[in-house]
Amino acid sequence: MTHSCPSCEGHRGCLEHVPIFKGLNPVEMSEIAHIAASRELKKGEMVYGAGDEGGTLFVLYTGKVKRYRLSESGKEQVLEVIGMGEFIGELSLFSSLPLTDYAEAIEDSTLCTLQGQKLKELMSKYPSIAFKVMDELSRRLEKAESRIESISLTSVTRRLIDALLELADGKKEINLPMTKGDFASQLGMSQETLSRKLSELQEEGLLRLKGHRKIIILDPDALDEYEIEG
Repeated sequence: MTHSCPSCEGHRGCLEHVPIFKGLNPVEMSEIAHIAASRELKKGEMVYGAGDEGGTLFVLYTGKVKRYRLSESGKEQVLEVIGMGEFIGELSLFSSLPLTDYAEAIEDSTLCTLQGQKLKELMSKYPSIAFKVMDELSRRLEKAESRIESISLTSVTRRLIDALLELADGKKEINLPMTKGDFASQLGMSQETLSRKLSELQEEGLLRLKGHRKIIILDPDALDEYEIEG
């Protein structure tokens, strides 16, 4: 369900957390909020699918959304899970080609949608917005290249450790933002392999598993230095 923003200014709080809009002056932010609409999704509903027409920027206001692709055999490869203030659909703003991935709400979610043509008009009016978009696209490309390199050149154990430390971000307690199946898919491994590697790290006294998604890192430095074959 899509509708005009109930008081578009109410979404400023969401838009202000988006890297490409953060730091805009009040006039610029007001114009961005004015072209925004909102869309509510129930868990399991699709934001878009492969083959759909692009040209829309989706900013997550509440909930979580996962992006994924499907192989010819139907196997799902999770690309990312986004949370509040993050966005998807940015590449389609500059291409007439249809979308190539899928985006699905994994929690009840609210999205701010920005029609690409109107956003590009604002980029022309305010070059600062265009520069922020290009900067963020460069960051995302670098991150995607690093992930591809990691999957190609590092062991599953190293991939898992790096992902856990990134999620922890200096803290010792992690709540996975997705199911273990989706987490495994994002890391390019099976869920069975993920479970086995987590159990190995727990047996080594490096972390403790609590429930389905909580992981306690007991010794971050030792975890970072740990590596076994495979």
